[in-house]
Amino acid sequence: MTAPTTAPGRLSPRWRERGALSLLLGPSVLLIAVFVIAPACYGVYLAFTDTQLTGWAARDPQFVGLENFRHLLGSEDFLASLGRTGQFVFWSAIVGQTLLGMLAALLLRAKWLRGKGLFGSLVLLPMVVPEVVASLTWASVLSSDDSGTFNRLLAMFGSGAAAPLQDSPMLSVIIINVWRGIALAMIMFQAALEDVPDELIEASRMDGAGALQVFRYVTLPLIRGPVFLYLLLTTITTVGVFGLVYFLTQGGPGQDTELSSIYIFQRAFQYSQIGMGSAASVILLVLLMVLGLTYARLAKVKV
Repeated sequence: MTAPTTAPGRLSPRWRERGALSLLLGPSVLLIAVFVIAPACYGVYLAFTDTQLTGWAARDPQFVGLENFRHLLGSEDFLASLGRTGQFVFWSAIVGQTLLGMLAALLLRAKWLRGKGLFGSLVLLPMVVPEVVASLTWASVLSSDDSGTFNRLLAMFGSGAAAPLQDSPMLSVIIINVWRGIALAMIMFQAALEDVPDELIEASRMDGAGALQVFRYVTLPLIRGPVFLYLLLTTITTVGVFGLVYFLTQGGPGQDTELSSIYIFQRAFQYSQIGMGSAASVILLVLLMVLGLTYARLAKVKV
């Protein structure tokens, strides 16, 4: 079957457009297939084996079926890591970043706010700081000895030294993750707020609606899609947070901040159980897919 042509030897505009599109998208599709899809499929394969980094299983891994999944679903440590991950995602991403990011976007939209450029720059600053640099910086700030910046400030007010990373480790990493994630929320919400007609807001105010009523009944329904899209993106990225927590607490003290990402790292590389770590990753992936479909349904977005 030959392609339709407009003249002998010439392709139709429709086929030329398809060829140009394939030429432009081809490299991206190839890179995604090689560096995303292929490793993901290989990880799923490893989840059904007893592959290890050392020992006999490293040379001759065996297919073990669902044994890794049975072990993980019956492991108190793994289930506890899922619970801590849920707590971390809920408070740092769904609550902290979303609420403060929305507040920052509303402030940038407010006509009475002066110095919007400086305010926006201060919010964006944590976003450009590399994760490792931010982690080590906060580790120094919250150090339990007298040289820590936080303890120096406490000493100026006559208070004794504190150890936030030891006394309240989960709260500390949640606050730091919120600090790093507000910028993305602000950018997405600010873009969404730009599409809300000013005339509609003014009409609501003329009808006697207060600021909170306008936001709840007018603004929020109109930006519902972008809000749930951000919730989906921030949930995925926060579940995968590793470096920030690892460099701050390494999952400790004890197992207080051992998130699923750290559990997977420890199983796969510290204990050399590649198959077990891969199975834990697959379980986490399935949970994220279920959560993503839930977000899409709540946002009434077709997928």
